[in-house]
Amino acid sequence: MALLDITVIPLDGRCSGFSSFVAGLHELLAGGGCSYRLHDMGTTVEGPASELFALAERLHEQAFGTGVQRVYTVMKIDDRRDREVHLGDKIASVQAKIAVP
Repeated sequence: MALLDITVIPLDGRCSGFSSFVAGLHELLAGGGCSYRLHDMGTTVEGPASELFALAERLHEQAFGTGVQRVYTVMKIDDRRDREVHLGDKIASVQAKIAVP
């Protein structure tokens, strides 16, 4: 299991806000079969690495489908083979270490 953190940005200069654009990408994610979580600076998706790479390509291409001619996509993948990771595991680990008894 791997985690993908992805941000897709249309560079067309038409708008200063992206919430409608992001909502359209999340429609694709909702039908994709992987768990995901939107956060302030992007989206984190959980799944097998091969599926995450394919999903990243679909999200990137969907942006072009909106009519823009330039898309900037930033992605990070954490692919652990030593144990399973899930959405929220990293946050829980840090919170456990900073918790005051």
